[in-house]
Amino acid sequence: MKIRIATRLSPLAILQTKEVIKKIQHHDPTCICEIIKIESDGDQTDAPLHLIGGKGLFVSKLEQALCNQIADIAVHSLKDVPASLDKKFKIAATLPREEVEDVLLLRDKLNRSDLSTNLKIATSGPRRKAQLLGINSGFHIVPIRGNIQTRIDKMATEKLDGLVVAKAALNRLKISHPNIYIFSEEEMLPAAAQGAIGIEVIKENIETKTNNLLASINDNLTFEATEIERTVVAALQGNCLSPISALCTIRDQDVELKVRVSNQKGSEVYDQKEIFTLDNKIQALEDFIEKLISNGAKTLIQN
Repeated sequence: MKIRIATRLSPLAILQTKEVIKKIQHHDPTCICEIIKIESDGDQTDAPLHLIGGKGLFVSKLEQALCNQIADIAVHSLKDVPASLDKKFKIAATLPREEVEDVLLLRDKLNRSDLSTNLKIATSGPRRKAQLLGINSGFHIVPIRGNIQTRIDKMATEKLDGLVVAKAALNRLKISHPNIYIFSEEEMLPAAAQGAIGIEVIKENIETKTNNLLASINDNLTFEATEIERTVVAALQGNCLSPISALCTIRDQDVELKVRVSNQKGSEVYDQKEIFTLDNKIQALEDFIEKLISNGAKTLIQN
């Protein structure tokens, strides 16, 4: 059996693909895995994502590879995959989730108390920007692109006081930094599916053997949690311009869902939390979304 795996070119993307291969070959040592490296549209420019089409730019070329039968599966950082997929695709599996927190890399001699000052902080998206401004409206927020190491290098070249990245990326790449501040959930709730690796396929093209193999490596808790988070974002018609955070935690049958939405400036924030059971997931999620919308969440994220 052979599986062709589409992935982006970044070091993090390749590493995540190798994690998938390791899982696959643990379950089927005879399986041959071929990595198909693809330069996504999002990798071809340093322009801010919200100005050029959003995070879907990281996904579209890999989906084309699936459609053209160049690849059998595609590996993504699941937070980069639009919450509303084309109906021909599906997320077939997720690997165990990494730590979900966002972290702030600070330059030397800065610490938590300096967050009350007007620091120059780089970040890559409206969700982080809005929550940073919610912490301190005096922050000077600047956009930044590139892989993780490139962004870290820019801290010196662009004289940044801080840089916000996902802790999961640092962990996977084994990158250390001498001065790290880990945001609490109250300060910065993560993006939907942050820290999760997702495997995408075309529903109709997936072979039974491949489908069964992906089912065997799927982490059910991560799959359930990220599906719930992504359902909320899709219901709010969220995209890369939307300051939406969602975190679902599952322990046994108990589910805790936290969602935060805000305006672009982070000056208006709405938080919603609910605890329910997996047995009641469908109805509880419908009620949760209805409450979000009735309380103006859709309108707020557009301001």
